[in-house]
Amino acid sequence: MIVFIRSAGIAPGKNASMLAFSNEIVAYIQEAYKLPVEVLLPIGGNPQRIGWTTRHKDLAEYDSVNLRLIGDQKYWEIVNRYVDSFEPGSVNDAIWRTI
Repeated sequence: MIVFIRSAGIAPGKNASMLAFSNEIVAYIQEAYKLPVEVLLPIGGNPQRIGWTTRHKDLAEYDSVNLRLIGDQKYWEIVNRYVDSFEPGSVNDAIWRTI
């Protein structure tokens, strides 16, 4: 099982906007890709962060979804509408394997 985690810093004063983005992007990905997405908020550390996670049966499945997203105009329209909600340079991706 492959776990993809994306985290990002929330720009000052943009918490509500980031939550609106999360609701919209998760709904879109779940509908268009039939892919469950979880939204994560930190319990400790910097509270101005948010994360999203998905699970894939293997790297090939992850790569297939990722390539579709890169070319998905609707996905980018949603992201670009909320770009000011992200702390510049704060997006971090991680790919983990379960054991």
